[in-house]
Amino acid sequence: MNLSPEKKIAGILAPLFALRTETDLGIGDLAALRQFIDWAAGGGFKLVQLLPINEMGGDHSPYNAISAVALEPTTLHLAPGSPADLTQEDFDAVIAAVDLDKLRKGSVKHDRVRALKFDLLGKAYARFSRRSFEDEGYAASFDSFCEKEGGWLGDYAFFRALMEENGQRETWDQWREEHRGGDSARDWLAAQSSEKQRQFDERTKFYRYVQWIAHCQWSAIKSHAETRGVGLMGDIPFGVNYYSADVYSHRDQFAIDWSGGAPPEPYFKDDEFTQKWGQNWGIPLYRWDVMRSRNLDWWRMRVSGVRKFFHVFRIDHVMGFYRIYSFPWRPECNEEFLPLSREEMRERTGGAVPQFYPRDDSTWENSEANRREGENYLHIVLEESGDTRVVGEDLGTVPDYVRPSLHSLGIAGFKIPQWEVKHGRVTPGAEYERLSVATYATHDHKPIRALWEEAHVDTEPARDQARDALWKIAQFAGVEQRDDLNYARDFYPAIMEALFQSNAWIAIVMITDLLARSDRFNVPGTAAKSNWSRRMWKTVRSLRDSPSIRKRMRTIRELLEKSGRVSS
Repeated sequence: MNLSPEKKIAGILAPLFALRTETDLGIGDLAALRQFIDWAAGGGFKLVQLLPINEMGGDHSPYNAISAVALEPTTLHLAPGSPADLTQEDFDAVIAAVDLDKLRKGSVKHDRVRALKFDLLGKAYARFSRRSFEDEGYAASFDSFCEKEGGWLGDYAFFRALMEENGQRETWDQWREEHRGGDSARDWLAAQSSEKQRQFDERTKFYRYVQWIAHCQWSAIKSHAETRGVGLMGDIPFGVNYYSADVYSHRDQFAIDWSGGAPPEPYFKDDEFTQKWGQNWGIPLYRWDVMRSRNLDWWRMRVSGVRKFFHVFRIDHVMGFYRIYSFPWRPECNEEFLPLSREEMRERTGGAVPQFYPRDDSTWENSEANRREGENYLHIVLEESGDTRVVGEDLGTVPDYVRPSLHSLGIAGFKIPQWEVKHGRVTPGAEYERLSVATYATHDHKPIRALWEEAHVDTEPARDQARDALWKIAQFAGVEQRDDLNYARDFYPAIMEALFQSNAWIAIVMITDLLARSDRFNVPGTAAKSNWSRRMWKTVRSLRDSPSIRKRMRTIRELLEKSGRVSS
């Protein structure tokens, strides 16, 4: 894959869970991604961007995974022969108890989908175990995988088996007392009967098997993308879930008494807490001193995991390497702190206040120390990434030194046109640095069509915010404001052309913006049921066959050719 910034390209952001096929099991999977890659390639796109693909926790957020390396099992394509140990007979036996039409309808029913897929994987594993018992050579590839991935796989499988012992909950600080620490849990296991130990070991082997299948399928999809000339862009969240196998197994590398997040952000008006105190993501802080003493081996392992399946990866909240906003309380306490004044908050915390860690940028000395340390950590990330390109999501409250620092490292930052405003002037796309990624929206933002609809209602302040954003996008695209402005005829083609014509290396369009939809995938700071579960209204095949969408994609292809992002 030639992904040099010298050549401008375009990509589509599509959450995998949102994709549909006629035969999926209630969630987008790797079969859907294969079809989507083909569809994107036909439209002239050279990149497909995904959200994190690591195994999710109980809140179903891709950014709150229970492992920094293990892959999400529900992404797997499960059908007779996929994996090889899943037979038609076993598949039919499991599916017979499921109303697939109901499961596929509407949003993702995460719990039911997960239960179904684990039932199928359990059937496949049982046959795998029998065959490997009868034929020692049958499991050679599996054994090789377990040995190669031993740096994380053993701790993960042990954690997953302990989750089963505790009602499938990842909340390890609420587990049985003897299970809350790795050493005490192993002491507990050693005291069990030989039969109980055998059963526990069998469960850890099952979770290793699932990860082996996942690695095989994801490796195959990467190869398929390459044959279509399409790169895959992954995502590494800066933080890691408090309730993860990583924190459970390597607690000395994390400061678990503080929660990382982002400072108060007026843009996201959906959440009062975010506007007042900031975003409290609940991620533990890194003990950089301990990590440095170990040559950042945990981060090396994490980067090595993502580069196996992606040609480019984005570091979500890359500013965390320089400094991160931190809270002296966990997110579940947010409601308690919301109505408090700053003085009342200090009384409740014993004087601790939300602040930047390891230090703020209030002095030149602090800023220089943050810059220097951040660059040192990112050098390790780049060293481990090899030929895989690295992009940094540098949005929000950005210190002055961050973007020049990223540029010096060869890491592309993000450009949201409606946010690129200096001295009241919207920055033209021609002035974007080539080493940048331009997009109107990420998974956290309202699609442009949703902004358009909000701009034409009477409700404040959403209407005013939408109009402000649209006006800036219109300025970026050179669209003259008129009362009779039509979205499909006047606005959509102009903003797409402006994005593609920008000087940015990669121009990315969120799938909802590409198809002029208003569906939103996540509302930051809220627990909306639609978060991380909204699906496309059409299957990938229907996108390909729809006359109106085919017409839209022909227009997009022409704009890509005109901008030099694809050859005619």
